[in-house]
Formats: sequence, C-alpha cells, structure tokens
Amino acid sequence: MPVSDSGSSEELQQIAGIDRLIHEPARLMIMAYLYVVESADFLFLMRQTGLTPGNLSSHTSKLEAAGYVEIVKEFVDRKPHTMLRLTDVGREAFQEYRERMMKVLG
Repeated sequence: MPVSDSGSSEELQQIAGIDRLIHEPARLMIMAYLYVVESADFLFLMRQTGLTPGNLSSHTSKLEAAGYVEIVKEFVDRKPHTMLRLTDVGREAFQEYRERMMKVLG
C-alpha cells in the first residue's frame, strides 16, 4: 500500500502535542461541559458525566492542580455545595485542544 506524504507528518506532530491531561476521557467530559456553561455544581457534573463522586473529585482535583478548573466549596442552607468553573487558563487550554484535534481529524 503506497504511503502518502501529503501532510501526514504535520498531523502526527499535532497528535504529539495534544494535552494529555485534557485528553483523558473523564477529564475531557468535565472540560467540555464546563466550556459550554459558565459554572456547574458537583452534582450536575456527576449526573452528566456518569462518574462516581470519588472519580469526579479525583479528576477535578487534577484539573484544579493544573490551573484549568476553579473549585469553590461553600455551604447553602447548612449543606455543602461545590461549584466548578473553567479558569481563563483552562478555557484557553481547551480551545487549543479542540483546535489541535480538528487539525488531526481534518
């Protein structure tokens, strides 16, 4: 089978530059939801993604450590309420991720 040289090298380089933190499926879902909405509470994200509370907490903590997500914990009517939103850095990282993926998938 002949190998075409039309841009395949550039596409492979795009794959190598993909943000692996975002590329993980659970974190990709979280980032995608937060990209669309201004902010979301923990229960909403849990329902939308199908992740368990422990998994969601673990993944959002990794995104927070990278500076992609801001997590605000407060009490509403004496009940804990956790809100999440993308930071400016997270929004830029997700936009770059989307652009790279679009180039790769052509």
